[in-house]
Amino acid sequence: MCYFCSTIQALTVMRHVINIKGRSKVVVGRLGELLPELLPAKRVIVISDTNIDRHYHSLLEQYEYILIGLGEASKTIHTLDMIYRRLIEMGADRSTFILGIGGGIVTDITGFVASTYMRGVEFGFISTTLLGQVDASVGGKNGVNMDGYKNMIGTFNQPSFVVCDVEMLHTLPRREFRTGLAEIIKAGVIADATLLEMLEECDLEKLAGNHELLCEIVYRAIKVKADIVERDERESGDRRKLNLGHTLAHAIEKCSSVMNHGEAVAVGLSLIAHAAERRGILSSADRERIDNLLQRAGFVLEPPVETRYLLKAVKKDKKSEGEQIYIIFPTDIGCCKVEQMAVEEFKSLIMA
Repeated sequence: MCYFCSTIQALTVMRHVINIKGRSKVVVGRLGELLPELLPAKRVIVISDTNIDRHYHSLLEQYEYILIGLGEASKTIHTLDMIYRRLIEMGADRSTFILGIGGGIVTDITGFVASTYMRGVEFGFISTTLLGQVDASVGGKNGVNMDGYKNMIGTFNQPSFVVCDVEMLHTLPRREFRTGLAEIIKAGVIADATLLEMLEECDLEKLAGNHELLCEIVYRAIKVKADIVERDERESGDRRKLNLGHTLAHAIEKCSSVMNHGEAVAVGLSLIAHAAERRGILSSADRERIDNLLQRAGFVLEPPVETRYLLKAVKKDKKSEGEQIYIIFPTDIGCCKVEQMAVEEFKSLIMA
């Protein structure tokens, strides 16, 4: 057993609390203990999906609820329209609390709906996927897709709380659990070398069943994001670092349906690490560590379409401004930097 695994098992941490901007908290712990403490004493309407209804119907039936479909195809303005109409039919008003229970698609939609219905109502999340817990539900970004482009319509608005119970992850298919690992690896590369070491040392095949270790890993990944959001909520500076690997990942998702988000992020992270190595700002040893860990986690690092097609989609990325684009490069394990460069220069670098 590795050092980190034995240490975490001995600690048996029950909960971690992270405060963001003084108005939002992320709690990693057991749902049954946390929800009564966090939910306000007011009417609650849940937004969830059919998959959560199948696994956790007894939780949903405690509240009035609205169900949406599954997958990115549901993350559209058409789904927003359906939810707004249902809320009006249900007589929801500004005193209603909206609770999103599900993965990143559910929490993105819930956050957007709550931020705009009647000019804004209180909301919170119960995040039920690893990807949602370490990324999508944390940080206050809420939005939907437009014509295949990710999160083109959205808001910045913090939920009152996010509950992350790692015991709820046991229902995830192996592929869905792995997709969250890509964002955790990204967090380690951005700002937590110890987190990356923990992943390198532990048995990734057994991580889903080691709740104590997983709780600590989830907490550390969330802490990376929360610390950055605390400094830069609206992505004018440091928060851009959270997009490490995402410029190409979003292009992959636009050009192909073969990979899910985490798989695309893994490819994007590898490609940008190789680009950083070519620029002489990341050592070959660190680039190899990133690739090796991604491959140990089970990711294929070859893009599913030719790079030239991906680069056509880059210019429409949200991080582009005219002919310029913000690119995040890893410079060390636990450190990265933001550079603004011409789109054409970025294309040349990736094609090299």
